[in-house]
Amino acid sequence: MLKTSELRLKDVVNVVDGRRLGMIADFDLDLEAGQIKAFVISGQGRLLGLFSKDRDTLVQWQQVEKIGEDVVLVRVENYSEAASR
Repeated sequence: MLKTSELRLKDVVNVVDGRRLGMIADFDLDLEAGQIKAFVISGQGRLLGLFSKDRDTLVQWQQVEKIGEDVVLVRVENYSEAASR
């Protein structure tokens, strides 16, 4: 079994373009089913995070391709559109 605290330590990489998306910041949970529905990747802060921040990216659990020892591989087809959520 994998704990959510262990998932937060892994980089998230998009298999579509090989881009590192970031690390998991939060989860959307289905408490009745006891499952993860999606997770949030925080936008990268600019200028030490003081003035602005890119938008967060929501990745649906169905988009997860593989969870490895060091990374979570996801398939986000239109990353620039998904990042605007």
